[in-house]
Amino acid sequence: MTGFHLFVLNILAAMIIIYLHRVVRGPTVYDRVLGLNGISTKAIILLIVIGTVYERVDMFVDISTGYALLNLVGALAIIKYLEQRGTA
Repeated sequence: MTGFHLFVLNILAAMIIIYLHRVVRGPTVYDRVLGLNGISTKAIILLIVIGTVYERVDMFVDISTGYALLNLVGALAIIKYLEQRGTA
């Protein structure tokens, strides 16, 4: 693992912590959902970086694509549920 990879992983970890703060202290439910989406996006980038470290980017891209689709469907389901419940 090179110094560049460590730098990128540290920056991503710091960004995840910032989004985690938004999830915990978000004033509305929508802020919390956006925070979770931000964490998921950074996790996808983290998977790609780990794939470059292990020189298996093709495998990690497949995993991250599945994770991104799961994140999208989950976020849409949460927002649709909250919209129908009337808490918007």
